[in-house]
Amino acid sequence: MTVEMREGHKGTGPGAITPDGCAVELYTRLPAGDEPDIITAAVPPGAHILELGSGVGRITHPLLERGFTVTAVDESAEMLAHVRGARTICGPIEKLDLGEKYDVVMLASFLVHTGDIEARRGLLRTCARHVAKDGCVLIQREGPDYHTNVPRERIDPSGFTLRIVSAEPAGDGVNSVRAEYLFPDAVWTQTFLARPLTTEQFEEALTEAALEVDTYLTPDQTWVRAVPVA
Repeated sequence: MTVEMREGHKGTGPGAITPDGCAVELYTRLPAGDEPDIITAAVPPGAHILELGSGVGRITHPLLERGFTVTAVDESAEMLAHVRGARTICGPIEKLDLGEKYDVVMLASFLVHTGDIEARRGLLRTCARHVAKDGCVLIQREGPDYHTNVPRERIDPSGFTLRIVSAEPAGDGVNSVRAEYLFPDAVWTQTFLARPLTTEQFEEALTEAALEVDTYLTPDQTWVRAVPVA
């Protein structure tokens, strides 16, 4: 089946590729890293989490193992087919309106850096719409040198190499980023559009969605806990 790529996005490698260039098989191989630990330390035990952009459940499954209840949302049915033990909802995150409130809403995978400003507004409005009054929103941001420290590579302890090959201007403050994932038996690439955000710009985007920073959860400020504006 041929999938129409989103403008500015492209993916190569074995298996199904989603419209934003993500390879489904690749994401089934990627480890969760320290992200479940960061999330667990930031939210109440047993919280009900709305995970926006869950993919194949890379973070979903470790959260379930830690006793959380997770509703996993993704626009890719191929990705969601790999999720086990969570309620799954397939559809665009920007338009999601479940009529439900959650202890925690999570927006990971740098989705807040989408190149489309209106899409970002939609993502953050979805977060605000679904978070309980006394709940929180966890957001993953790019590091401060994500677009400038290129090319760079990291060898993961699990045995693959991630290379950020380039981040080239694509107009209107957006960069075209190319990443390569090298495994012993396969190679995947992804090209996508991302908008760098200063801390001030990020916080302004939160304010527009009636959210505000509660605390930055990591020293590099890549994980943030936000709360509804009182």
